[in-house]
Amino acid sequence: MTDFFSWEQHTVFGAGLIGSYLGGALSAQGFQTTLICRAKAKSKLTLGLKLTDYQGHEAIIAKIDVLDDIQLSTPKFKIKKARFLWLTVKCTGIKQAVIDIAPLVDENTIILCCQNGLGSDAAVKQAYPENLVLRVMVPFNVVELSPGHYHRGSEGKLTIEQTPQSKVGISTVAMAIHSELLPVTTTAEMDALLWAKLQLNLGNSVNALADIPVKAMLEQRSYRKVIALLMGELLQVADALAITLPKVTAISAHKIPMVLRLPNFIFSRVANKMLAIDPNVRSSMWWDVSQGKSTEIEHINGAILKHAKALHIHCPANEKIISLIRALTNDKALDTDHKPPIAAETLLRLVTHK
Repeated sequence: MTDFFSWEQHTVFGAGLIGSYLGGALSAQGFQTTLICRAKAKSKLTLGLKLTDYQGHEAIIAKIDVLDDIQLSTPKFKIKKARFLWLTVKCTGIKQAVIDIAPLVDENTIILCCQNGLGSDAAVKQAYPENLVLRVMVPFNVVELSPGHYHRGSEGKLTIEQTPQSKVGISTVAMAIHSELLPVTTTAEMDALLWAKLQLNLGNSVNALADIPVKAMLEQRSYRKVIALLMGELLQVADALAITLPKVTAISAHKIPMVLRLPNFIFSRVANKMLAIDPNVRSSMWWDVSQGKSTEIEHINGAILKHAKALHIHCPANEKIISLIRALTNDKALDTDHKPPIAAETLLRLVTHK
């Protein structure tokens, strides 16, 4: 039986932006923390971490335990089993991750899935049916301002799923790891919360196509109109599924598209919290596109289309955005207007077919 109260040992698999920030925040709290990363990233992480956030909090972690993927896959290398295994790879990396994490897992390991989108935990549960697998919603953005310096640029609490098996223990763990740099809470309504997060994630693809920081994107009305169209389609699907989206921002889910469509001078006043993000922040999908990696488009916008198709709901805006991102990542020929950076008015025209 899992001992929830032995929460001292944490392993973060996938030490990218979110994983490195999470691992650093846990280590700063005094927890035994191990980061698992690619070999090329190990030297940077072993030099220590600096964490900051948009509210001015800061922590210096002089030393943190780091293993690379080569060590993890070496049979003779002694690997410590994880009590809490934070899986922070992207949705596109889950298939390989369930194989790679095997040396870290025993019967007491709790696996926490920190992916965007919907459904990525299914593969983990199938691979590790005897382990407790919990979903985690990460609402904030992280950027690397310099090598080893990770900065949380937006608000929100990391939220861990409660289940009948985990409710008491996970609540206690959440309180233990909560800090100013890493606000943490729990929820028993993770399905609805992930749909609410999915709504916010719809800006990721627009940011990748705009090729500018998120704050600068939100300051342009036509980009906001595109996001509002994407969100409107999601809300139509969520309503058809009888899913009530919780309020995860200062503005309720159904009012966000209306606020996004406001003229700039009104939007800047009404949605000041929405703009209260670090000017350096870009979306994770922008990072993927800029580095020539596969994106999470199928797990974000694509997740909406999957449910919409079953409900016979047409979602043309999400379909167009998906086609634009797919074309970028598949190296398909695009005309100049379709390549990032796509101007706000141009993208709106492409999405609305005007």
